[in-house]
Amino acid sequence: MALAVAALLGAGPARAAVVTGLDAAESTDFEMFAGKRVGLVTNHTGLNAAGRSGVDAMFASKKARLVAIFSPEHGFRGNAADGEVINNSTDPVTGLPIYSLYGKTHRPTSAMLAGIDVLVFDIQDVGARFYTYLTTMALCMEEAGKRKIPFVVLDRPNPISGMVLEGPVLSKNIQDFTGYFPVPVRHGLTAGEMALLHKDIRNIAVDLSVVKLQGWDRASFYGDTGLAWVNPSPNIRGVDAAIMYPGIGGFESTNMAVGRGTDSPFLWFGAPWLNAERLVATLNAADLPGVRFRVENKTPELAIYAGKLCHGVRMEITDRAAVRPMDIFVLAVSALRDRTYYREFRFDEAALRLIAGNNVYKAIFESKDPPEKIMADFRAQCAAFDKLRGRYLLY
Repeated sequence: MALAVAALLGAGPARAAVVTGLDAAESTDFEMFAGKRVGLVTNHTGLNAAGRSGVDAMFASKKARLVAIFSPEHGFRGNAADGEVINNSTDPVTGLPIYSLYGKTHRPTSAMLAGIDVLVFDIQDVGARFYTYLTTMALCMEEAGKRKIPFVVLDRPNPISGMVLEGPVLSKNIQDFTGYFPVPVRHGLTAGEMALLHKDIRNIAVDLSVVKLQGWDRASFYGDTGLAWVNPSPNIRGVDAAIMYPGIGGFESTNMAVGRGTDSPFLWFGAPWLNAERLVATLNAADLPGVRFRVENKTPELAIYAGKLCHGVRMEITDRAAVRPMDIFVLAVSALRDRTYYREFRFDEAALRLIAGNNVYKAIFESKDPPEKIMADFRAQCAAFDKLRGRYLLY
């Protein structure tokens, strides 16, 4: 396998402006895996432009030999709940084993990797640091490297653009399943670019190749690609939810509901105790670009306030390129620390440090910096990271 980046040529279907790494590889009948026994790390998002599973496409190849499937959080079919433990299973179509990397182990074991000549990753990420699919990729890279198994990423777009960076950079001394990379909360990288960064920064001895996208513009959002949207997990139900997730997802370290069990996860947040009118007024007064806020009550069917009426904040994105969800989170949490109006607001300190970053916790709850200072610090960290990431950008 090539040590750096493998780019395959091949015309994608006319309806798609972007050719994914899977489609590029399939256009040659997976020639780069000819004679190889392949393990494929994938899920329901690993589709070609015609909507066919990469598993089925590779299994039908006359050149590659697919022998095992590995699945991440939410399972091979993507319908398991957040955090649900998933067991190993068998694919009813191909008869191949599906090894769960969100069950008894998060890493592929020696038994799982036995007899595999190359390990391939093909999953659509959402572009937020604490989303776990790229952590699964990183752990697979590490285990492949230990066993001298080449690792290939079939690249896919960053659905919330590859231009916008947001939030603090995670400290390099933190490595948790939901905080594995020293990158901003919204990192602006594709899976292939993150793999290159991870290999370099963590000095991983792995033979890494990336099958590049064709026709992808870093400034574009997923809706601009011509590719069909597939919910990467049950509660990321469209591009707008994916855009808001890096910011609103931070509330999952608090006693605020984020819309799970409603029709608008990550486009709404609320709680039974929330003075939503006051918070909406505060957020609208900030005149944040690309978004409008209004009061909206909901009764979630599951998660933290299942069956309870919640007073909440509904967000409407008016400009995808301009909205900054981390700014929304910082402004909201800075307001919520005012115990005069929000006495019942609580947070899990460890979870907040992990999801948003140590410096977010310190700035908001220890030094109690004004939100403007916190956001300015985020921008400075992102500017420094932007210089670093330049060496890993493929597009």
